Amino acid sequence: MTSRIPDFPKALGRLAMLGGLLFATSHSWAQDSSAQNSGGLDSTVVYPADYFAQYSPVSVNDMIDRVPGISVALNAGTPSGGGANNNNANNNNRGLGAGAQILINGKRLAGKDNEARNQLSRIAANQVRHIEIIRGTSGDLDVRSAGQIVNIVLMETLSSSTLSVEAGAIAYHDGHAEPQGAVVYSGQRGGLNYLFSAERRSAYEALESWEDSFNADFSPNDYIRVNQVRDQSNLTLNTNLTYDLTLNDRIAFNALVGETDPPVYLDRSITNLNLRPPVTTWERETIPSKRENWEVGGDYEHQFASGSRYRLLLIANEETHDTVRERYAGATQATTSRKNLFLASDTRTVERIARTSYNFQLGQTQGVELGIERALTRLESSLRMGVPGNGTPSPAHGGLVPAPLPNANSTVQEVRYEPFVVHNWQINPRMSLESSLEVEISEIEQTGDTRNKRDFSYPKPKLDYRFDLNASTQLRLSVERFISQLSFADFTASTANNRDEQQAVLAGNPELEQEKAWRYTVNMEYRLPQDGGVFNANLFFYDVEDAIGKIDVSPPGGILSANGNTGDGEIYGINLDASIRYSFFGLSPALITAGLLVQESTTIDPMGGFERRIVPYDRGNYRFGFRQDFPAQALSVGMNYREGIEGNRRIVDIDKIDVAGFPKTLNLFVEKRAFAGFVFRLDANNAIDGERCRSRERFAGSLTKNAPVAEYEYNCNITGPQYVFTVRKTFQ
Repeated sequence: MTSRIPDFPKALGRLAMLGGLLFATSHSWAQDSSAQNSGGLDSTVVYPADYFAQYSPVSVNDMIDRVPGISVALNAGTPSGGGANNNNANNNNRGLGAGAQILINGKRLAGKDNEARNQLSRIAANQVRHIEIIRGTSGDLDVRSAGQIVNIVLMETLSSSTLSVEAGAIAYHDGHAEPQGAVVYSGQRGGLNYLFSAERRSAYEALESWEDSFNADFSPNDYIRVNQVRDQSNLTLNTNLTYDLTLNDRIAFNALVGETDPPVYLDRSITNLNLRPPVTTWERETIPSKRENWEVGGDYEHQFASGSRYRLLLIANEETHDTVRERYAGATQATTSRKNLFLASDTRTVERIARTSYNFQLGQTQGVELGIERALTRLESSLRMGVPGNGTPSPAHGGLVPAPLPNANSTVQEVRYEPFVVHNWQINPRMSLESSLEVEISEIEQTGDTRNKRDFSYPKPKLDYRFDLNASTQLRLSVERFISQLSFADFTASTANNRDEQQAVLAGNPELEQEKAWRYTVNMEYRLPQDGGVFNANLFFYDVEDAIGKIDVSPPGGILSANGNTGDGEIYGINLDASIRYSFFGLSPALITAGLLVQESTTIDPMGGFERRIVPYDRGNYRFGFRQDFPAQALSVGMNYREGIEGNRRIVDIDKIDVAGFPKTLNLFVEKRAFAGFVFRLDANNAIDGERCRSRERFAGSLTKNAPVAEYEYNCNITGPQYVFTVRKTFQ
């Protein structure tokens, strides 16, 4: 494997120019505010439980919602563009890794799917002693973070228990309503801490879509209208147990079981405007689906008399997802009985993770962590497709003729080892440096319709420097080698999403390789005196290799694309966040949040030969939020608004180019703490029902052969507002 040497002077030059401006600005902030900060230079910000008492919080989520700058802390570990590439969101990453943003009592939970972020709504507020925003680096932490870490510190009591109950319902724009709720029982008995929860959440969606299509000469082609309902509910059972065996030994157990049944029902009308008079045909689809998942995790930690620590973490999880899609056509809506498509997809994902590490100190100011992680991940997938035509119908293909699908039945397995060493150095009371080296060594093997076996080895160094100008202002610089996690679904044939009815199946690519990047970031954070708010500016530059996008895998005489490595590129921009307390008309201070992400990315598309953005790094977005608490009236109101910058995302395929927009979203809420500790809340999500729109150029052949435009499509859809009513109560 070869690796392109990064252009360090170019990358550092761009960041240095912008970073110098940030430093000069922050230095003037520091001079202005130093007299107002009487505390020391400890970079950890502590919010005791008394800080939140006036708001009568029910859960930890209620507490952190009142912390200025909390969104910066919780999102500090994610890429500024919102993802590493278009094929794997963070929750699809294989293995565990060293990063996390949330700790409970300074410890990472023994889970992956069942991680700490999901626990915040389950932990009762009366169990919290204080909340820490850790802005520095330390060998005492169980995790590494390029930004900040939120540590929830719980009370230490001999015996206590809490029962939290939530009940409510969601009303949708089509008149449908769904109940939802949760029950959480948690507490402590001696050295045992426990939490058990059961919850049901609705993910019902009623989508309306419409599309205008024009021929190459801009004459009307057709008009398509879609009504789609996804009747989905998510059921989850969860438990977390920790037990102090001795003063120096601790074990933890984490388990989760989930079930989702997301059947989809769809009606589609297609009006052909090329005919005179226009002719409308109808299609309907039924898409039954079932998804089940489970996870168990175990964690053991021993602390030696010298202060060093040993830790072993084991996690196993599994998910199965079975879907059948059948499409029927007819001349009228009442006669859609002619089946013209059958797709059945069955997948099973298995993951086994073991991670062990040893922490020790090198004197008073330096610490070292040595460890290794092993992760086994396996995807078993099969896909069957039936279409009308000449041949023998098959019951296994919905009574239609089996369609040949290359690479439709496969098992993809990766065994990955990742040894690592981390060094923390507190240079002086104001400066710290964390340096780490991880080496990813993996073997990916594919069997079934396609057989392939490949070995990979990537060193992943990282430097994270922090400088506290004073107690309010912190500068952070980081450089890291990033290696993306491949989506196994891209290795095999799979069902396409319903954005393009002319493409039912996506091809697989057994030769896909990881996307690589050198990431450079400069971050400046300024905290206003007396908890008045937080300003944060993040400059970033990513030098990308082997970006992932669509490539040409056409067989002789055909047109076919798959996800593949498209070449090199650059990503750069700035992400600004502000969270300020401000008092209007003598009322209690409101928490105002605002943000702006502006970014650019460039790469050369291998099929069209033109410059385009790297998906999903679009042009950016801006957001605004407001929260007003009235403690005397036990009332809270708030809103959040978000909108993307126009011309956002251009997705290039072999025979089409999509330009996706960014919908406007507005969420509103009002919350009332009433008698006997009951809390009533009403949310209006997607209140303005922002349209999600895209335009598409469809070509009469392959882009690689300079095919002319055959059709222009303009599609928009809405999902309607959702009104959520909940009642919560904590019993002790």
